[in-house]
Amino acid sequence: MTGKVWFVGAGPGDPDLMTVKARDLITQADAILYAGSLVPQALTQWSKADCNIQDSKGMTLEDITSWLIEQAQHHQTVIRLQTGDPSLYGALIEMVQPLDKADIEIEVVPGISSAMASSAAAVESLTLPEVTQTVILTRVEGRTPMPDGESLKELAAHHSTLCLFLSITLLHKVTAELIETGWSVDAPVVVVQKASWGEAEKIVRGTLSTIKKQCQTEKIASQAMIIVSPTLGARQWENLKKSKLYDKDFTHRFRRGTSQD
Repeated sequence: MTGKVWFVGAGPGDPDLMTVKARDLITQADAILYAGSLVPQALTQWSKADCNIQDSKGMTLEDITSWLIEQAQHHQTVIRLQTGDPSLYGALIEMVQPLDKADIEIEVVPGISSAMASSAAAVESLTLPEVTQTVILTRVEGRTPMPDGESLKELAAHHSTLCLFLSITLLHKVTAELIETGWSVDAPVVVVQKASWGEAEKIVRGTLSTIKKQCQTEKIASQAMIIVSPTLGARQWENLKKSKLYDKDFTHRFRRGTSQD
């Protein structure tokens, strides 16, 4: 009987931001393959002394799936530990398919995305009433093409919140395309590198016209989330549209409002 492979979201980097389920699985694991280019080895600190722990940063897809299959043929609990959430840019399905063909049971444990960790680090809200209620998680086209209808220009035309993964080396393209789409050169931008990584975390605030130079000055060229949103900086706004949920005049099934209009 083969074991089970768990695809576990490691979260953004801080060991305390892993889910309880993820941490419990690590304590039980017989083998762990972690994405060392993005996941700190410290996240495996709860593993058993005899756990087989390997770093996948030098592996190909075939190497990874072969390792997982081999370990599952000899062990009960095998973990593929991935950055953030496995369903976001995690190559999840292409790793799952070979396991399905090998009749190996799999399960996915979600994790906190770097988009959420970055907005938390910067104390920013990605949505605000009557400003934007939409968040687009995407990336800029580079060596990997984007599907039709999903170019940055097309998505930016909505003028909602954009969380851009895997795009910091193309920041010049991001700023140029957003300005071309109609965003103001003074539109606020927040770049967060290594969100939740303690002293390694960097938060840079600027505008579409300044952010590239600021990131160059800070030597930010990898592991960074770019957030562009009309909500940025709302903490300092004097006039803020507030949520109806907590409005004293708003009635919902848990509270009766003071106004019956």
